[in-house]
Amino acid sequence: MKSIMNNGNYWLEEFEALSIKGKDSNRFLNGLTTSNMNLQNEVVQTCWLTPKGALRAILEIYFYENDIIIIALEGDLYEIKKFFEDMIFPTDDISLSDIYKNFRIQEVDENIPWRDGCPKLIKENNIEEYIKKNNFTVFDKLRLKEWKILQALPILNYEIEGTHNPLELGLLDLVDFNKGCYLGQETMARLRKLSSLKQEIRVWRGSISEGNTICKNKKIYLNVIKDIIVGYITSYIFSENLKVIGLAIIKSKYLEEHESFYLEDFGEINMKKSIGSIFL
Repeated sequence: MKSIMNNGNYWLEEFEALSIKGKDSNRFLNGLTTSNMNLQNEVVQTCWLTPKGALRAILEIYFYENDIIIIALEGDLYEIKKFFEDMIFPTDDISLSDIYKNFRIQEVDENIPWRDGCPKLIKENNIEEYIKKNNFTVFDKLRLKEWKILQALPILNYEIEGTHNPLELGLLDLVDFNKGCYLGQETMARLRKLSSLKQEIRVWRGSISEGNTICKNKKIYLNVIKDIIVGYITSYIFSENLKVIGLAIIKSKYLEEHESFYLEDFGEINMKKSIGSIFL
């Protein structure tokens, strides 16, 4: 990963964490996630999929000398731990810890993908003192949500809801197509052979006015005539300056010629590919 340490803004967030130990840990994780766990990287960002290839979680895995720590950037770590426990054979040299809390920090830049940062875990008793001591400018909750949407980082129970695969969600680089078998591999291999995806995630923007109504799964139309549905809203947040931004799943065939679409009771909205997304 590239370091982007330039005294800018920071993504600081507390996540649930899980430690895994034992000589079989790398092999075990390699068979359950989409990235290669044998490349000796200090930090690996990866996907956990359903057997049919739908995204269930985005994981970040930290490799230390005698310990591996897993956090779910998006996903239910309790569900993940239960699944892992069910997959451990009696002969496996693997042990899982209880789930605990751990702070994670990463300097961020709107012009650089979130995966090109240099994240690290913090074990501090007083996080406020740590921030003050290092003179960090930390995003508040609203600004962090906005930045994540602009990065097209999929959100649990919104973009991550058991339907969409990581390629549609712009996470192509978190899938290793050359490693051995893993959960969901057959679907990923089949999708990789396609010339294009049927649908892709996009960041959308619009202007707020009186009477606007918006909700998850609201249909997006090609134009004001509303005779062609091109996709639907997955998540959104009201931003500053009477603006709203969000994520949407859009049929790929309409993205080649159009950047603006129509949302009922809202009007024209503009679509853009996020710098945080990589597609086929």
